[in-house]
Amino acid sequence: MISFELDVEDLADTRFALSPLHEAVLSLRVLQDPGLSALHLPWRRWARQRLDGSDTELLLALVARRRTLPDVLTPTPERFAPDFAEELAVVARAPAAVLRHDLRLAHAPDPVPEALRDALDGDDAAVLALRDAVCALLRRYWTVAIEPLWPRMRLVLEADMTYRARQLALGGARLLFTGMHPDLRWENGVLHVDRMIGHHRVAPSGQGLMLLPSVFAHKPAPPVSPDEPPRLVYPSRGVATLWDTPPAPDPTALATLLGAPRARLLLLLEEPLPTVELARRLRVTPSAVSQQLRVLHATGLVARARDGRQVLYRRSGLGDQLVAGGG
Repeated sequence: MISFELDVEDLADTRFALSPLHEAVLSLRVLQDPGLSALHLPWRRWARQRLDGSDTELLLALVARRRTLPDVLTPTPERFAPDFAEELAVVARAPAAVLRHDLRLAHAPDPVPEALRDALDGDDAAVLALRDAVCALLRRYWTVAIEPLWPRMRLVLEADMTYRARQLALGGARLLFTGMHPDLRWENGVLHVDRMIGHHRVAPSGQGLMLLPSVFAHKPAPPVSPDEPPRLVYPSRGVATLWDTPPAPDPTALATLLGAPRARLLLLLEEPLPTVELARRLRVTPSAVSQQLRVLHATGLVARARDGRQVLYRRSGLGDQLVAGGG
């Protein structure tokens, strides 16, 4: 069991953050073991197809037999939502001594895998070369297996944080932690994380507690080392629907949403056209077209620009997305 003693100052500084690097590193456990989470099997199949031919041996060696991961690869975010490159730059500056310690601690009591052993048994230059190789592989892994889906994942994580913030407002820390996971217990100012491999207690630190919802976490995950700032990665709500196949576009949806005249007009505006030409194609009066264009322009679905004595209209980026989604 790992416990965090949280005094008044720590509770006052309890906060949420998003970490794309955490998601990438935690996803390695699912990539290594398909039995870890059936929810992520669709993502795993998709990711393995995209990673076909890529060398993942070194990355998978970072995951210990007991599914622990080195703290050095999951640094505490320095702000609410850092980007991946920003977080990876922190890892790329890690000293050799920290990397060697965290890799051995994550795998203990087992020996480190062969893919890591030579570097960790070597001098500092060998350890730093290993660090640089891991960073390069993580960068490629993020680009291929996580980044295309990150916007969708981020929506799920932000929805979870909104829900948790409401729980905190309604019932304080007790209600906040009670609903996160069965392994979490809040008693007398102490947050207990049960069923942990490590056993330590972190006294009030004055650093607060950082909470990170995660798509790929299957249970609460505090840092392996008691020397790390208090932090808790926990499973996000809504993950079960994350990899659902979206329904096929309904060809009638756009007309249902906008009305048939505006939908037809929006479909025509794939190229810049003046009011007179639009009226000719739709076989209506220019004044009727102008009336519909005013509404579409006011809602941001259509952009306009003057070309000499006439005004040209074209779908905006938002309009393009709406047409694509509507089939």
